[in-house]
Amino acid sequence: MVARFIVEADGGSRGNPGPAGYGAVVRDGDTGQLVAEAAEFIGHATNNVAEYRGLIAGLRAARELDPDASVDVRMDSKLVVEQMSGRWKIKHPDMQPLAAEARTVFPRGRVTYTWIPRDRNKDADRLANEAMDAGRDGRQWEPRRPAGTVDAAALAAEPPPEKSAPRAGWAAPADLGTPTTFVLLRHGETPLTPEKRFSGSGGTDPELSDKGRWQAERAAEALAARGSIQAVVASPMRRTRQTAEIVAARLGLEVRYEEGLREVDFGAWEGLTFAEVQERYPDDLSAWLGSAKARPTGSGESFTTLTHRAGIARDRILARYPGKTVLVVSHVSPIKTLVRLALGAPPDSMYRMELSAASICAVQYYADGNASLRLLNDGSHLR
Repeated sequence: MVARFIVEADGGSRGNPGPAGYGAVVRDGDTGQLVAEAAEFIGHATNNVAEYRGLIAGLRAARELDPDASVDVRMDSKLVVEQMSGRWKIKHPDMQPLAAEARTVFPRGRVTYTWIPRDRNKDADRLANEAMDAGRDGRQWEPRRPAGTVDAAALAAEPPPEKSAPRAGWAAPADLGTPTTFVLLRHGETPLTPEKRFSGSGGTDPELSDKGRWQAERAAEALAARGSIQAVVASPMRRTRQTAEIVAARLGLEVRYEEGLREVDFGAWEGLTFAEVQERYPDDLSAWLGSAKARPTGSGESFTTLTHRAGIARDRILARYPGKTVLVVSHVSPIKTLVRLALGAPPDSMYRMELSAASICAVQYYADGNASLRLLNDGSHLR
């Protein structure tokens, strides 16, 4: 079962701007029990900057407890809630990078935002004031109350939070503006592809085969005919670079590279077939197939780790190209991860997706934080 946390956050400034601090608490979503708290004096800042800093601290505290959790953020700052929900634009230059940072802590779709009255945010407000008091006295804030002392019954008596935004359906709501579209292209074949060998970021970094180049050229023709691609972003690995460069040349665009789009490091499995891995590392393979937190033999990266970096890469691209159609050239695992996150599907859904070489998927992202899968594993251009 996926863990669920409630994050309550606040920030304040004595002078606005003036000496500022933030506070945040993390509660168990089922019991209301306090499981973590954070506060800090941040020097001279505005109320809004302090509120964003409190939000980031609360999200990070929740992620340290469980990076796969879902989170309901509750704040009495209407500004932060509306901006992070995508309903209000973020115009102030001091808050834009803070909002972008907050979006990288958890993958898109795992955090909801709810406004609450100030009297229901007392713990976070108290911590923010304690942090400002500590800064005034020239010391660091230290927690005074142990976790687990919150009255769960009082929390349970609260009315249920309002839904932050409707789910995207067959068409985008008219008031959300133009969605950002990712056209997700898997790279063409390499010599390892037809043999179904593990080929991640820790292996030989193979280049495209002759067939792989032919596939990239066919994809370029199809995407040129589509006529809507406005930018190209790719994994920096050789096979994705080559695929992206072939397509970008046809489209008259430059390629921007994003490290977060790399394939998973498969460790000792690199270059082996599934059967060979099953024979040599049966226990490690079983663990990997059974848990997104398990890592291939000798690798430092799990699908959980991939989810985090792919989510960061996605949010960077969304921030750079709002409302545009972006060709994203990547690998099997990152593309499946982006599709899974768009659907809100569990990690094991990745094993139920087929993604052929040089196939195309499409996902649209809306201003309220929701997403819609529009295309999956399209290979019609290769027939």
